[in-house]
Amino acid sequence: MSKRPRRNHSAAFKAKVAIEALADGKTIAEVALKHDVHPNQVTEWRRQLIERAAGVFGGATAPETPPVDMKVLHAKIGQLTLENDFLEGALTKAGLLSAKR
Repeated sequence: MSKRPRRNHSAAFKAKVAIEALADGKTIAEVALKHDVHPNQVTEWRRQLIERAAGVFGGATAPETPPVDMKVLHAKIGQLTLENDFLEGALTKAGLLSAKR
């Protein structure tokens, strides 16, 4: 059995399929067969539509990822760089690491 290539569906197509899956009268399987997509994909698009529908009307939506504190990340990078430099020097002096790196 050969696999078909990965397809990228437009947002408009996804919305159309999800709305059709929400409408009464057709099952998820029928909608999936009609649009030639997997029933699990139709279920996922339907779930996303339901979750994000409030945002269309100006409702507050929760951010998907919490904001990242860049100062903390830069401090961590500096700390790790310092530790790597220290360990590289110590290993080189001990003869466990060649000086050519």
